[in-house]
Amino acid sequence: MIAPSYLLGDIARKLGADLKGNPQQRITGLATLQCAGPEQISFLANPSYGKHVATSQAGAIIISLESAALATCSALVMDNPYLGYAQLSHWFDTTPKGPVGVHPSAVIDSSARIGAGVSIGAQVVIEADVDIGDGVVVGHGCVIGARTRVGCDSLLRPRVTLAHDVVIGQRCHILSGAVIGSDGFGFANERGVWHRIAQIGRVVLGNDVEVGANTTIDRGALDDTVIGDGVKLDNLIQIAHNVHIGDHSAMAAKVGISGSTRIGSHCMFGGAAGVAGHLTISDGVQLTGMTLVTGDISEPGVYSSGTSAETNRQWRKNAVRFRQLDAMARRLKELEKKSEGRGRST
Repeated sequence: MIAPSYLLGDIARKLGADLKGNPQQRITGLATLQCAGPEQISFLANPSYGKHVATSQAGAIIISLESAALATCSALVMDNPYLGYAQLSHWFDTTPKGPVGVHPSAVIDSSARIGAGVSIGAQVVIEADVDIGDGVVVGHGCVIGARTRVGCDSLLRPRVTLAHDVVIGQRCHILSGAVIGSDGFGFANERGVWHRIAQIGRVVLGNDVEVGANTTIDRGALDDTVIGDGVKLDNLIQIAHNVHIGDHSAMAAKVGISGSTRIGSHCMFGGAAGVAGHLTISDGVQLTGMTLVTGDISEPGVYSSGTSAETNRQWRKNAVRFRQLDAMARRLKELEKKSEGRGRST
């Protein structure tokens, strides 16, 4: 494979950056400040890495105006260097592109509609009345259930499963092992015996949604499970039935959202955060890692719960104190009453 090569001036124009350096300089790769070589470009987005700029061997660096004085090489100055890195990363992406066409081992129902420029890999199964938009890539081993719709230019990595009646918007990116439209966890109990409830809703993904590897999104029990435009879900996330997630929210790995909860737009959930069922979370809420939410959140802001790691000896002491809190609270209340009584007697 021939390595890509670009002129620094062309990169600056594409990123809308102010170039401080030679526009004819050749760039052949993208790397971190610590590892970049003379023909590679790097970036400084986190000020804590500024200490590496002076010693970096990078041929060029994407940097903010505030930090530009640190650069000892060519610099592409822009307001958001991390966005510049994100955009430039696609220029050097080596992910293989599936060839346009249908692999001979794919099994496609005759009623399925396949758009122009679609790539369908080996061992793919596409059931009845599926609609695949133009430019879609369906990786090896994917299964797409009956009546599901996949919007134009979406990418399904190998081994994605889309159950029946799922709606995937345009330009979505579904990573390997993801299961969208699985049955929600719904059972009725009668005298200790569980009886399954048929899950008859759908899953609807908006445009530009990313779903991480081995993430599951359950179909609605009655109403749909809805994932808004631009939502980004990391690996190993569980979204239960009837959940709604607002536009441009993002969730890190191992987040769990219980059934019928509504998450606002522009929310950010740290790893392993958990949200109980039937709650409403406002727009603009940030949950730090491992946070457990058991009640509605009506105001934007940063929310946390749980305790940080400590030595086992200290944790054991604290655990004993936790069990004593109720008794301590009662004693404090009695002391307050006695203090109030003495104040009135004087």
